[in-house]
Amino acid sequence: MRALDCDVLVVGGGIVGLSTAYAITRASPGTRVTVLEKEAGPACHQTGRNSGVIHSGIYYRPGSLKARFAAQGAAEMVKFCAEHGIAHEVTGKLIVATERAELPRLHALVQRGRENGIPVRELGPAQLAEHEPWVRGLAAIHVGTTGICDFKAVAARLARLARDAGASVRYGAGVTAIGRRPSAVAVRTDDGTVLRARALVNCAGLHCDRIARLAGDDPGMRIVPFRGEYYELTPSRASLVRGLVYPVPDPAFPFLGVHLTRGVDGSVHIGPNAVPALAREGYTWHTVRPRELAGTLAYPGFWRIARRHWRYGAGELRRSLSKGAFTDAVARLLPDVTADDLIPAPAGVRAQAVLPDGTLVDDFLIKESPRVVHVLNAPSPAATASLPIGREVARRVLERL
Repeated sequence: MRALDCDVLVVGGGIVGLSTAYAITRASPGTRVTVLEKEAGPACHQTGRNSGVIHSGIYYRPGSLKARFAAQGAAEMVKFCAEHGIAHEVTGKLIVATERAELPRLHALVQRGRENGIPVRELGPAQLAEHEPWVRGLAAIHVGTTGICDFKAVAARLARLARDAGASVRYGAGVTAIGRRPSAVAVRTDDGTVLRARALVNCAGLHCDRIARLAGDDPGMRIVPFRGEYYELTPSRASLVRGLVYPVPDPAFPFLGVHLTRGVDGSVHIGPNAVPALAREGYTWHTVRPRELAGTLAYPGFWRIARRHWRYGAGELRRSLSKGAFTDAVARLLPDVTADDLIPAPAGVRAQAVLPDGTLVDDFLIKESPRVVHVLNAPSPAATASLPIGREVARRVLERL
C-alpha cells in the first residue's frame, strides 16, 4: 500500500485555509500539512479583494459564530499585525443614519453591540461632524474596535509561518478529483499529481460547494457569487473621508451597503454594491463562464432570492450600470462627492452560500463527514475572524486523526 504523502490536505490558500494550516502546526507540531492553492500565490480572491476592514462584530446575531469569532478575531488580528510588522490601524468606525426611518435600526444596532460585548457610543449631528466634517447624517454610532489592515500581507505571513513549522504550500495546484477510502483521502491536482492524506479540509471559498461534491458529500447549499464593485476617491478629494463610514444596513440582506473606507495606504475606497456575478470569479460584467452561470441559473434557491429581493437587486443593478446612480447613493453620506471624484477600483466577489429555499446563510457554516471538514460559508467577516476560524477547523480535523 502506498505511503501517505501527509496527514492533512487543505484545499484553498486564502486567509482561512492558511490560518487553518498554521493552527494545525501550532496545535499539533509534527502533523504533516499540505495546502493546495490553484492560483500562483496566496489570497487572490476574497481575501485579497475586500476593503481591508477589521470588523468589530456589531452586526451579527448574539451567540452566532460570526459574532463570537469576529469580536475575538478583531483583537487577535490587531495583535498579529503588530507582532509581525503588518500595516494596520485601529481607526474605529461610524454607522450613520441619513433618514428618520433608519433611526430605529441604528438604535437596535446599539443594543446588539452591547449584547456582543462591543463598546458603542451614540453621536448626534454635531459629534458626527467632529469625526467626519464632510459626512451628513441625523445620528450615528461610533464603534471603537473597528480597524484596517493589509489582509493579503496577513495571508502571506500565515503561509510563511506554516511553512516554517513544516507545512507545504503548493501554488498552481487546482483540485480536479477527490477519492475517499476508510483509511485515507486522495486528491488529484490539475497537473496529474495524486496526493494521499489522512484527512482533508475544504477551504475553497468560491468553489467550496464544488469541492464538497468532488469529495462525495452533499453540501446542502450552493455558492451564489455576488460581485461587489468599488470606486476610489481621487487623491485630491481623499480628504473628504477621515476614517470608516457605513450606512445603517438592511437587516433583510447580509450586505453592508455602500460605505467609505480609508485604507492603510491612505486611499479611500467607496463601495461595494452587490450584483450577481456571471462566474465564480466574475470580477467584471465581461467575465462569463457558461457552465458556472448555468449552474447558478439552474439552482432553485437563486430564483427564490431573486423573487424575494428583486426590488433591492434592481437598485444594486442600477448602481452597477450607472456611475451617476452610484454617485447618488454615495452622496447620501457624502453630499459633496461628484461623479468626477470617483475612479473605478478592482471589484471583489462574495462567496454567498444559499439554501435551496432561497435563504441566504447568515453565519459561518462548517460541516464534517468522515475524514473531511468543509468550510461552506465564510464571506465577510471571515478575514477578520480567520485566526479563530482556523483554530476551530484545526480542532475538528485533528479530532478526526
